[in-house]
Amino acid sequence: MESSEDPNHRFLSLTGVVVNLEYVRDVLHPEMEALKQEFFSPHPDNPPLILHRKEIMNANYPFNALKDGTLRKRFDSDFLAHLRSWQYVVITVCIDKKRHKKMYAVWTYDPYHYCLQVLLERYVFFLENLNSRGDAMAEARGGKADRRLKGSFNRLWEKGTDYVSQERFQAVLTSRELKVKPKKDNISGLQLADLIAHPSCNEILSDFGLLPRKIAPFARSVINILQGKYYRGPREVVYGWGKKLLPWRLEEAPSLKMLIPAKEKGPGF
Repeated sequence: MESSEDPNHRFLSLTGVVVNLEYVRDVLHPEMEALKQEFFSPHPDNPPLILHRKEIMNANYPFNALKDGTLRKRFDSDFLAHLRSWQYVVITVCIDKKRHKKMYAVWTYDPYHYCLQVLLERYVFFLENLNSRGDAMAEARGGKADRRLKGSFNRLWEKGTDYVSQERFQAVLTSRELKVKPKKDNISGLQLADLIAHPSCNEILSDFGLLPRKIAPFARSVINILQGKYYRGPREVVYGWGKKLLPWRLEEAPSLKMLIPAKEKGPGF
């Protein structure tokens, strides 16, 4: 929270993608690897090629082939087609640290862990609605940060939250331990989350008038696809379910008021 006054660090966002593990094995992973092979031809003796949004957008190594305008257009088109056809559900939680610090004079909870809590609450709702169970995986941040993150996840398992009891967490999550994997492990779900997290966050900030610039055309194309991927609550409501900005309330974004029926009360509205 100490960095909340810095415009570059005011907002923190976490994006999760929910995917069926059999689908990952049979479709998502093979198609993602085929996409890499077609455009970047990774050498079989080298470590796996990992899709990373920032390097792709800037055409940095190992994606420098995208400096060719023709290849870039073809890649963008194929990537968007896959993003549209792949079966996954998106949950994005963003926190405005500056506003949060002003609203809550005493706050010791790490904003990253707070976002994780809110994201996992919605994952529990999703699993309950399907009468299903699942586990959770996060991208490794290294050392102490990973240990603290696992500890935060374990506390949710043991104690629950104000909105979701520990019994509900334990009923749908298959493990009390959070899986933490590094980028180099070539986890398809983590790569997918990385590719859509930035556009998703910018969409939310834009909806509330907090983004000081226009969204770029390609990012807008990604955002348009995500509208069909966000987790939806009762009556197909997205805000408060698949998208959440803390500690803002939806009525503070006048252009979005029509998205929620007058009597709808989703989590955290």
